[in-house]
Amino acid sequence: MSRYTGSSWKKSRHLNFSILETGEELKKRAYGPGQHGQDRHRKPSEYGIQLLEKQKLRTLYGVNERQFRRLFLIAKKDPTVTGLAFFRILESRLDNLVYRMGFARTRAGARQLVNHGHILVNGKKVDIASYLCKVGDKISLKETSPLKVVRESLDSVATSVAYVKVDKEKIEGIFEREPERNELPSDIAESQIIEYYNRKL
Repeated sequence: MSRYTGSSWKKSRHLNFSILETGEELKKRAYGPGQHGQDRHRKPSEYGIQLLEKQKLRTLYGVNERQFRRLFLIAKKDPTVTGLAFFRILESRLDNLVYRMGFARTRAGARQLVNHGHILVNGKKVDIASYLCKVGDKISLKETSPLKVVRESLDSVATSVAYVKVDKEKIEGIFEREPERNELPSDIAESQIIEYYNRKL
């Protein structure tokens, strides 16, 4: 399955989950899209619940199905609890860290910055959005990159997450440590995702 490129608001309503992590998409209409959006009262099966949780996490990080499954298999081999390890791998993606540091207002915008070669990791250009960063990596903006757009994004962000350190003047940040579970989206049941893949593998 390819990466979803449609309306994030429509997708959020379908999943009943804020992809943008702001809750704005669900304020006006907290039900599914379409003419039957308010009539979906059927209780989902156990498999349906697991699939929904998987889709929520996959869509949140903008990862296609093949990549998502590969990252899950990496997390399963990690000595850390699988659910937390999976979250940490997703958070260490370059496009996600660019977003977390406030260089872009959305993960899609961050992915575009990376893909167009505007981002440096430890002083070297990396144009692969799925690149997995390590703790201690410094992420910065290339000198010839669109400064105005990034500054506007940085100005709109009040605070960044605790596991990254950002210097807004230099437009650079450091991936200081791996996040803890309480610093990550609380409305995703990763145990359901683990069950989903355990029955698939």
